[in-house]
Amino acid sequence: MPLGPGSIAIIAFIAILIFGADKLPKLGKATGESLREFKNATKGIADDDDDANKKQDK
Repeated sequence: MPLGPGSIAIIAFIAILIFGADKLPKLGKATGESLREFKNATKGIADDDDDANKKQDK
């Protein structure tokens, strides 16, 4: 089920009601930083696996 513009608007409205307009930018920044850190960590694990596989192939 894809999210359309109406669904996104409703979610944004509910988020503003729950958290308030002042805290939303802080929440967005924290979420972005968390996702970036998670992405970097998973990439690091994948790179480590690739390095280990290359060493076994030699």
